[in-house]
Amino acid sequence: MVSSIELTTLGHRIRHHRTQAGLTLDELGTRCGVAGSQLSLIENGKREPKLSLLQAIADATVTEVGDLISGEPPNRRAALEIELDRAQASPVFRQLGISPVRVTKGMSDETLESILGLHRELQRREREAIATPEEARRANTELRLRMRAIDNYLPEIEQIAEKQLRQAGHTSGALTHRTVSIMAERLGLELIYANDLPSSTRSITDLEHGRVYLPPASIPGGHGLRSMALQAMAHRLLGHTRPTDYANFLQQRLEINYFAACCLMPEGNAVAFLKQAKKDRNLAVEDFRDAFGVTHEAAGMRMSNLMTQHLGIKLHFLRADHNGTLQRVYENDGLPLPMDVTGSVEGQVACRRFAARSAFAQQNRTTEHYQYTDTPGGTFWCSTQTGTTTDGEFSITVGVPFDDARWFRGRETTVRATSACPDESCCRRPSRDLIERWEGKAWPSARVHTQMFSPLPRGAFPGVDDSEVYAFLQRHAEG
Repeated sequence: MVSSIELTTLGHRIRHHRTQAGLTLDELGTRCGVAGSQLSLIENGKREPKLSLLQAIADATVTEVGDLISGEPPNRRAALEIELDRAQASPVFRQLGISPVRVTKGMSDETLESILGLHRELQRREREAIATPEEARRANTELRLRMRAIDNYLPEIEQIAEKQLRQAGHTSGALTHRTVSIMAERLGLELIYANDLPSSTRSITDLEHGRVYLPPASIPGGHGLRSMALQAMAHRLLGHTRPTDYANFLQQRLEINYFAACCLMPEGNAVAFLKQAKKDRNLAVEDFRDAFGVTHEAAGMRMSNLMTQHLGIKLHFLRADHNGTLQRVYENDGLPLPMDVTGSVEGQVACRRFAARSAFAQQNRTTEHYQYTDTPGGTFWCSTQTGTTTDGEFSITVGVPFDDARWFRGRETTVRATSACPDESCCRRPSRDLIERWEGKAWPSARVHTQMFSPLPRGAFPGVDDSEVYAFLQRHAEG
């Protein structure tokens, strides 16, 4: 079936050749043996002509059938009208409920250009508004559930990472900056450290010149710089294209983070380390972290990729801020977690009884805090480490069901808590005595969270300022 746009283009080309031949609709119709009204429908893209009629039109206008059916508009005016037809047929325009503009002979090209300018801007804004906050939460939840269903394990990316490491000559130990540079060179990329990266970016890849721009410094140990370089390479190795929506953006971000983790903690060496630690009943996030020279968070998250698949241990991973707000979550062990009506867990507040919150009260925060927690989903053992960034304190928790605690260091802890969450009587609702004593007698001054008024970042790469990025690339390309 011929599309409406193709019929519109065909109609414009027939009209163009008819007027070039100095014929009216009726005159052309007489020569072709059809009524002028039928030709009018064809010229307006409302009817598809038979091949025999196209041949008759071509003969009457002294042209070729191939010229009539060309996909190119015959002139600028026709191109404008065809583009307007396409714009007014788009879902973006139709959902506005506005009647389409009817183009007349008397309408100037300048008027058409102005109307098309509005449509182009409408389309641009639609592309930038990549998701509403609710859509973003739903997309994040769907991604989390998909990863849960496959135990957070992506074998294809594991294999790609192992191949890249092998070709770069890496066999064991912590991945060095030198090896990362070799991996980049093999992909035709040069790593450049720049002190003027736009604040909205972590790195920028100049696709034209094969350069990856990174910040000049990172956290102690260099994990951040290695990880950012590996993530930039991952986009190329995994064949990523410009994100089409927020779900696509989140999927790509997960995949590049996964690739970086695979390189920093290669599957073969990492699994061998974890299996030996399990055999020794001495599994510990801090040992795994130190063995590969990565952050505590990276080590904990990498354990979630490998332990169910290779050790048969289900687990949960939580990153929470000092208020207990969950920032990053994974679980396949049944730990009861708070969630909103969309099923989203990130942004929710963890139970006060969870070690992810109680660890902040510990005197010694340089070591892991161990705890058993009785919940409606069973008893869980967990290990929690706290840390501090410029954004404030945070905690990293890795935990397992009670029966699997026997494989971990810290299983002898006597610290135990009971959580009834998501029952609000656990820690979200005051006791009956306190309600009776103070209800109606308190008027707190609430701290307004400014993020409530912040729009979701826009753009194919949410939150990135394109003007800053392009200006940065131009500076460095000229330099």
